Amino acid sequence: MEMLVSTEWLAGELDASDLYVVDATYFLPDHGRDAKAEYGFEHIPGAVFMDLDDVRDTGSDLPMMLPPAERFASRMQSLGIGDGSRIVFYDNSPLHSAARAWFMTKEVFGAHNVAVLDGGLAKWKSEGRPVEQGKQQVRHRHFTVFHDDGAVRTLPQMKDISASGDTEIVDARDADRFEAKVDDPRPNVTAGHIPGSKNLPYEKLFNADGTWKQGDELRVAFTDAGVDLDKPLVTSCNSGMTAAVLYFGAKLLGKDDVALYDGSWSEWGAHSDTEKATGAA
Repeated sequence: MEMLVSTEWLAGELDASDLYVVDATYFLPDHGRDAKAEYGFEHIPGAVFMDLDDVRDTGSDLPMMLPPAERFASRMQSLGIGDGSRIVFYDNSPLHSAARAWFMTKEVFGAHNVAVLDGGLAKWKSEGRPVEQGKQQVRHRHFTVFHDDGAVRTLPQMKDISASGDTEIVDARDADRFEAKVDDPRPNVTAGHIPGSKNLPYEKLFNADGTWKQGDELRVAFTDAGVDLDKPLVTSCNSGMTAAVLYFGAKLLGKDDVALYDGSWSEWGAHSDTEKATGAA
């Protein structure tokens, strides 16, 4: 299974017994929307709902840190997803949050056959494909976690990376937040960006219809932001959510030497001993 699958492909595979479709829609509080309620109103037939606000480290002061392996396995089991499953994530969020679910499931917790639906629910519906309402009845299955932090970077590691200049740090936030033209809305978080980082707002990785740019168009999105794709790459954002979008995009380009800074600016910007850069990259 490819890491990015089309609506046509999913329609043809929807009845397969080993295929699990997961709605991973996530909204910020200021979106004024309820992802779980919207799932209940309409979702791709057979899809279950992953609550990304619950699949995180609830013991951390940071907003979206990766959960302990046991918590992740428990949540997957509660969705009826077990070993050997093929998993397709989709969303209906401006954050393209399916990428975060994919990153956790495949890159950190070791599932093999994991994909994102290109264009998400919006494209599925635009093609007149069926949706259904209500909650799926599931049977708990065993999900084995193989926890690997190789694709995750920590604050101490990021300090070294920023100082060395050997790795590209790519920030998914909008330019105003990156350049500190506006204050950070969170208390005790300073505006700005990690020194040496480049700014690539995550929206630039998508076409007007919400599908992913691919090939040369996707590559140009990175290079136009000043990113040297021959260097190792670490993605960042506000909380690790849209950093996963840049991570997924880099993987679509075939990059193996890519990682994600999970604490992102929520962590870096709150520490008194981290240097904050302002202005353009």
